[in-house]
Amino acid sequence: MFHIDEAEINQIRENADIVEIVSSYLPLTQKGKNYFGVCPFHNDHSPSMSVSREKGIYKCFSCGATGNVFKFVSDYENISFAESVKRVAEKIGMTLKSTIEIKTEKKNQEELKIMELTSLFFQNNLQTAKGQKAKEYLKERSLDDDAIKEFQIGLSIDKNALYELLKKKKVSERMLVNLGLVNQQDLTYHDVFINRIMFPIHNLNGETVGFTGRIYLPNSPSPKYLNSKETVIFKKGNILFNYHRAKESVRIEKKLIITEGNMDAIRMYINGFKNTIALMGTSLTTAQINEIKKLRVPVILMLDNDSAGLIATYQVGSLLEKENINVFVVRLSNEKDPDEYLIKNGPEKMAISLKNAISFLEFKLAYYKQNKNLQDGEDLAKYIKEVLKSIQEEPDPIKKEIMLKKISDEYNFSIDILRQELASIETNIKKDIIPPKEEVPVKRKNKYEIGIYHILYFMMNDAKYIKMYKSKLGFFDNPIYRGIANEIMAYYELHGKISYADFLSYVETSKLKKEIYEVIENVKDEELNETIMEEYLTTVKKVRKEHEIEDLKRKVKNELDINRKIALVSRIQELKKEV
Repeated sequence: MFHIDEAEINQIRENADIVEIVSSYLPLTQKGKNYFGVCPFHNDHSPSMSVSREKGIYKCFSCGATGNVFKFVSDYENISFAESVKRVAEKIGMTLKSTIEIKTEKKNQEELKIMELTSLFFQNNLQTAKGQKAKEYLKERSLDDDAIKEFQIGLSIDKNALYELLKKKKVSERMLVNLGLVNQQDLTYHDVFINRIMFPIHNLNGETVGFTGRIYLPNSPSPKYLNSKETVIFKKGNILFNYHRAKESVRIEKKLIITEGNMDAIRMYINGFKNTIALMGTSLTTAQINEIKKLRVPVILMLDNDSAGLIATYQVGSLLEKENINVFVVRLSNEKDPDEYLIKNGPEKMAISLKNAISFLEFKLAYYKQNKNLQDGEDLAKYIKEVLKSIQEEPDPIKKEIMLKKISDEYNFSIDILRQELASIETNIKKDIIPPKEEVPVKRKNKYEIGIYHILYFMMNDAKYIKMYKSKLGFFDNPIYRGIANEIMAYYELHGKISYADFLSYVETSKLKKEIYEVIENVKDEELNETIMEEYLTTVKKVRKEHEIEDLKRKVKNELDINRKIALVSRIQELKKEV
């Protein structure tokens, strides 16, 4: 729910250059009056989305995605319409006169408040006398006060300091145990985290949901790292470390860097690579992949420089590649991970490494060589088949050809034989993936529905078409289409004019919003013309009369009064002549 004056929404839209806003997210090329780019709302490889500065709208001619500047920002950033209005206003430097109130029903508010209080307690501990050794340790690890503050790093101290504090705050033992902050042993309770440097873990919205505690004192008990257990608010599979900080920088940099450890992401961030997140393990869940997909940028994988990191790079990269995400890889030489690499080599060398990231396909070519003697015929044949299987997954035919040529030159294979083998693999994969099945007929829109869609679309764009509809048609039989027409006419009556881009803002709160966008998405021809409108009106009128004829025929069959039956037949004859 949002409270903002409609006139102010329209003013923001009129002052926002949709071409500039959209091009801040993706590249656009001018062709004539309009601009074109690759649509971010489907798996698009060629520019199919048109952006019209004159009309203040965008439209994809492949998937049908359409709307005004607010709709684009809302869908691209996966935020509400109200938030998109605020975001666009910020982008063009306008100050909102109205206040936007976004009401969201959040679950587990009590648990989140307890975790936030716990985080503040840990942060405060670090700034006391008890935190001196921990601060010295952090400084030795090149984490200064700014980094400590940015990442809300804290300290758990000995005894049951956290338990005692939260008990005073009237938090129940059951809640503390459920949140993984306290352990119960018989009838006694004690803190889970004792004498550890505490790194808070945030959910995708930036709320504290868990912790990683690291030992720093000599002879501290194992393990070196201790993580919060999974709770009602902390599900590792739904979280990506540092995502809430990184997402804005990702949109600016147009790429996402993924590291393996939390400390890697922190080190990258404080060295200027703010578009970095860390995995919460060595794999990805469907939920995490979906969040990465929403960012709609290429991914650079920079995991640990050991055998486990190598395997994880292959597994994670394969998962992302299956989701049509463009993946690149950086394997840092000599150092264990990005944290150590930056400490020893600095951000300049890291920037060079990122610039020289290799494609995931190139990475796989090297990965498949592991544990193979390529001087041996059997191992070489196995390697070539694995490589060809990867090449067939590459959508770009030019890249395919480059890789085939590379393999041909490197191992002195006939490129024609490689092409034949690749074609054979592609044929077999198609057989495996697409089993024979009965064809399901696609429901096509008939002339009547197409006519209605165009009439409504024309009405959204110009008042003269609203007048033509009222005088020559009057109404639609279908209650949904009739409701949409009424929405358009109500907007016109309210404002004394019709603006397509502003009307799209107006319908954000309409119960028919989904149906209105379905109409717009089904209109491929955007040419506005009175003659064409007349043709659609004639088509709809004709079909409406045909429907009336069928309805009257049913009534004739059931009518017992002879005079009424004659009148019905007479009306049918009149309608047939008109049709």
